[in-house]
Amino acid sequence: MADNKKNKRNNRNNADSDYNPKFRKMRKKVCPLCADKNLVLDYKNADQIKKFVNDKGKILPRRATGACAKHQRDITLAVKRARQIAVLPYTAE
Repeated sequence: MADNKKNKRNNRNNADSDYNPKFRKMRKKVCPLCADKNLVLDYKNADQIKKFVNDKGKILPRRATGACAKHQRDITLAVKRARQIAVLPYTAE
């Protein structure tokens, strides 16, 4: 009985070694600000900053935006400045 379980486990691992729905290989996100060198983040441009804020007004994390650490800090600073001058709301209404 124990040998039967081991064989099933080995067969499953060998047969489905290239596909496992739990652990799909994810494509690495590219920083949108690094990819386009001409793109400059401006806190006065609400349309540009809204890409990095969700519908409730929260700043999206790096794993969602795909930004590198340096540009995520710039995004956070730009969003906070835009909130300060009332270009973006602090919360959704």
